[in-house]
Amino acid sequence: MKRILLFLTVVLMTSSCAILQNMDASRIASGASKAMQALSISDEDVQSYMRQYITKLDASSPVSASTSKYSKRLANLTKGLTDVNGLPLNFKVYETNQVNAFACADGSVRVYSGLMDLLTDDEVLGVIGHEIGHVALKHSKKEMQNAYLTSAVLDGVAAASSSLATLTDSQLGALGEAALNARYSKKQELQADDFGYEFLKAKGKNPVAMIKSFQKMLNLQKSSTTSTSAVNQLLSSHPELETRIARITEKAIADGYIKTQN
Repeated sequence: MKRILLFLTVVLMTSSCAILQNMDASRIASGASKAMQALSISDEDVQSYMRQYITKLDASSPVSASTSKYSKRLANLTKGLTDVNGLPLNFKVYETNQVNAFACADGSVRVYSGLMDLLTDDEVLGVIGHEIGHVALKHSKKEMQNAYLTSAVLDGVAAASSSLATLTDSQLGALGEAALNARYSKKQELQADDFGYEFLKAKGKNPVAMIKSFQKMLNLQKSSTTSTSAVNQLLSSHPELETRIARITEKAIADGYIKTQN
C-alpha cells in the first residue's frame, strides 16, 4: 500500500506544468482525498461497502430457498456459528455447479451448491473456516483498502483524460467486486489455513477434513473437464495446494489426528 501511495505522490510531483494546466484540478484533489480515505477507512466503512455489494449480488444470483436441501444442510452444519470476533455472520447458498465459497467483510458467507455436492459436511465447514479466516484476520479489509487506493491513483493519473476518468469512476463503483475477487498473498493464505484448522478443532471436528477437502478440490482442478471452473478461482492463490496439504498434514500429525508408523 505504501508503494501505491508513493506512486501517486511521484506522479503528481513529476508532471510538467503544461500537463498540470490541462488537468482537472478537482479530480486531482479527489484522487488525493481518496488516497487518504483509503488509509483511514474504518471497519464500519468496509462492512457498509460490502453489505451494499452483497445485497445486489444476492439479488442477481441463484440464491437457494430456505426450504431447499442445500439451505437446510448449510443451516445445520453452521448451527451456533453466529459471529466471528463480534461480527455477525449470515449464510446463503448459491445453487450453481461451480465449486466455490467466499466470506465478506460484512459477515456474509456464500457457499456454492457445487462445493456442497463435492464435499462432506465437515469438509465444507473447513472451507468455510478458511474463508472466515480472511475476514477475522482483516485480510478482506486490506484488500478493500488496496482497491480504494488503486482507484485513487487512477483518478490522479487520469485527470487530463475524460475517457480514463470514466474508467476510474467505474472502478470506484466496483470496489466491492474488487475486494471479493481479491488474490491473497502466500502469507495470508497460510494464516487462513491455520484459522480454518483451529476453527474445525474448536467446533469439535477432526481437522483432517480440511486436508480431504483440499485433496478433492486438487483432483478436480487437475481434471481437464473442469479446468475453467470456479474451483480455479477458489484455489488460485499461492502457495500451491500440494504445499498447503502437506503443511496441514504435518500439523495434524503433530496434534495426533493422523497416526504414523514408527
